[in-house]
Amino acid sequence: MKAIILAAGKGKRINSEEENIPKHLRKVAGKPLLQYVLDAVNFIGKEDIIIVVGFLKEKIMDAFPGYNFAVQDEILGTGHAVKCAKSKVGDYKGDVLVLLGDTPLLEKSSLEKLTQYHQENKNQCTILSCQADKHMPLGRIVRDEKDCEKFCAIVEEKDCTPEQKNIREYNTGVMLFDSEKLFEELENLKNNNKSSEYYLTDVPSLFIEKNYKIGVYKSENSNDIHGVNTVEDLQAAEKILAEKS
Repeated sequence: MKAIILAAGKGKRINSEEENIPKHLRKVAGKPLLQYVLDAVNFIGKEDIIIVVGFLKEKIMDAFPGYNFAVQDEILGTGHAVKCAKSKVGDYKGDVLVLLGDTPLLEKSSLEKLTQYHQENKNQCTILSCQADKHMPLGRIVRDEKDCEKFCAIVEEKDCTPEQKNIREYNTGVMLFDSEKLFEELENLKNNNKSSEYYLTDVPSLFIEKNYKIGVYKSENSNDIHGVNTVEDLQAAEKILAEKS
């Protein structure tokens, strides 16, 4: 298995430019955000992990020697970011785990359970979701009205209808793909959304069109959903980690 970790964003809401530090190097409980994600995927060999960097990329590359890096020069969305890693994946045929680099509360056990579910069900794509009782500014897992087990789409917060905003099953940003099919469908992504970005979250819908097998594994760990986008998010993550220690 290989992993692609997305760590190219500027982190505007966390004042990265003003402080001249990439968001993914901001520390929580003494460790950079990205380190927590790398710890969670340590069941994958270092040589099989690709980190996609962009803003202040040299600082991240210097901080994590020995990893493979792909560069996203233009920030055009998560789908585009994964596409930037294609040359590093090469002719590998197998599963690839895609994660966000700013999720310090993501548990290794959740990733292992996701992987097991994906393999046991012989899926070509499996999404890690999480249930939350409150509204969060995250993508929603949309399921069939008649068959609640059937996945239909991931709809980003900005593009949700009023009804979809009431959904409380959220996308964590973690997805496991058949690598060949992933990179084939990345070529078909469109950016006709309110952000004009190429969303990785649109790839499962493209898989549905091809009749590929898709599953959703709902995490038992409610903290898996918490990424860090603001100073308040940093403080919240620090508090949760302190309570766990």
